[in-house]
Amino acid sequence: MDIMETIKGQIEQNTIILYMKGSPNAPQCGFSMRASQAIMDCGQRFAYVDVISNPDIRTNLPQYGNWPTFPQLWVKGELVGGCDIITEMHESGELKPLLDSAAESAPAEE
Repeated sequence: MDIMETIKGQIEQNTIILYMKGSPNAPQCGFSMRASQAIMDCGQRFAYVDVISNPDIRTNLPQYGNWPTFPQLWVKGELVGGCDIITEMHESGELKPLLDSAAESAPAEE
């Protein structure tokens, strides 16, 4: 499968997905740590992809989303942004309602 198709599938199949360096419990950079912590603080489950262990995704996702850096938060197929945007939305109270709304509209798990 083409890497762009893989990325598209991940974004379509996961209502909330964070592309980051490392994992939420073991982030590999400060930006990924701040972003994942802000999302975890909102209390919704989310998928993540470690771009360090997926170099093809790390190389191609910036072209797919037209966003050059990591982490990248995607909600309901739309790019929300990177660490600064995620952190600002969390601090202003905008992130939790966005994630709550997305989670409510997600198809029930089988």
